[in-house]
Amino acid sequence: MKVGAARKAAIEWVDQYASQDKGFRGAYFSGSTVGQPEDEELSASSDIDVVIVTEADAPPIKLGKFDYKGALVEVTYLSWKQLESPEEVLTSYHLAGSFRMDSIISDPTGHLRKLQIQVSQHFAEWAWVHRRCGNARERIEIGLKTIDTSAPLFDRITSWLFPTGVTTHVLLVAALRNPTVRLRYLAAREVLISYGHMDIYQELLELLGCHLMTPRRVDYHVRQLARTFDVAAKVAKTPFFFSTDITTSARPIAIDGSLKLIQTGFHHEAVFWIVATFARCHKILAADGSPELQHELLPAFEEIIADLGITSTDILLDRAEKVIHYLPRLWDIAEQIMSVNPHIVNKKF
Repeated sequence: MKVGAARKAAIEWVDQYASQDKGFRGAYFSGSTVGQPEDEELSASSDIDVVIVTEADAPPIKLGKFDYKGALVEVTYLSWKQLESPEEVLTSYHLAGSFRMDSIISDPTGHLRKLQIQVSQHFAEWAWVHRRCGNARERIEIGLKTIDTSAPLFDRITSWLFPTGVTTHVLLVAALRNPTVRLRYLAAREVLISYGHMDIYQELLELLGCHLMTPRRVDYHVRQLARTFDVAAKVAKTPFFFSTDITTSARPIAIDGSLKLIQTGFHHEAVFWIVATFARCHKILAADGSPELQHELLPAFEEIIADLGITSTDILLDRAEKVIHYLPRLWDIAEQIMSVNPHIVNKKF
């Protein structure tokens, strides 16, 4: 399916369903497809991200992924209050990228259009890029300093994994690149190569713990994940914000997408999402699976965690500290990227 056709399906869904809700205040595209040409082929391991803006202070749980007229659409809700001012959006590294260009689907109040114009005018200014990098750095520090050591293994790993992965986002934001989720390490690799900092990429892989993994070993982990994924998708009942990521329709992203990365020579870049998906599957199994299923499938999860070098909570906390101690070096590289990025204006030296 072409990107344009997928967007058309998403727009139709918003018009037919989301716009009918009482609290609907607008919708826009976000994620990796923003800025892609209409005639570009949409990968089978990609979806169309749509954000629904609602007047509710506490927006509904993420609707997630679903198939609509052949397009895999992922819908997230966002409170109107988070988009009140251009300054708030320009500071948020997760929000700003969607408004750097016209991504608006529906705007009944006219506010989103005004916001988009203002954000796009200032998006590439050094001061705002710097603040967004700081926003990402802050997320790393807060996340790694608040790991709950009493939580189940899958939650402890998630609490360490995602902030550690945000190290890539600091660099992507500095390069004015989309802070993608699943392909964050691949995108960071491209940025670091283009700015002459490939040595930094190796350091990011070491922080994650996958730098010594071979393609064969990563392939093994994906195939173990596939078994866990299929079982979790079958038994899932309890709603989580990521529930639709563990479904039959989302399998091409989690499993096939990872295999494709390995087959194209990017096995290290597949590890982050493999581990994230493993953890999410086990959270589902803990809620909805039998003790027998949990026991049967746990060793495969423990294997990949051990391959990352994490075999105890103390080691996990030590690894979190290493990421925190690495932040000054990461920040220095981000500032170097900002200083030579030709698209950033009003630079400070």
